[in-house]
Amino acid sequence: MTNTIIRNIIRFFALVLVQVLIVKNIELGRFINPFLYVLFILILPFETPKWLLLLSAFVLGITVDMFYDTSGMHAAACVVMAYIRPGVLKLFSPRDGYEFGTQPSIQYLGIPWFLSYAGILVFVHHLILFYIEIFRLNEFFSTFFRVIVSSIFTLLLVVISQYLFQRKKEQE
Repeated sequence: MTNTIIRNIIRFFALVLVQVLIVKNIELGRFINPFLYVLFILILPFETPKWLLLLSAFVLGITVDMFYDTSGMHAAACVVMAYIRPGVLKLFSPRDGYEFGTQPSIQYLGIPWFLSYAGILVFVHHLILFYIEIFRLNEFFSTFFRVIVSSIFTLLLVVISQYLFQRKKEQE
């Protein structure tokens, strides 16, 4: 239990640092904005209490907001993502349920399951974030295109990082 808490605290800071020091500074055009930090919410253990999930998402979002100078946009998107996460997990729940003490990962449930689960949550996060940012409907289609392209790129980064962490676990 304590090991899981420490690992998630380290993961929190590592993902925020990677986001603000590396990913934020990668210039990929005006339509591609990856947000790797959402991986923190995606791979929290299945049995994480909803209040802790929402609180963690808010703290994650507000921390990123401080570095991006966006007043609450990332926090709002993260909280919505965390709010719908239990419903998405229930939607994709295996017949036997989830094993206690595990976390959503490619290693545990496979790539089709993980892409479905993460794809929905990343899409919702980006949808909320980009529409709050633009806050008008006259650029609806260009913003929606940005949501789709950024979601795909973010998912690609999430899957790559899953394989990197998976290999690290196998070597230990």
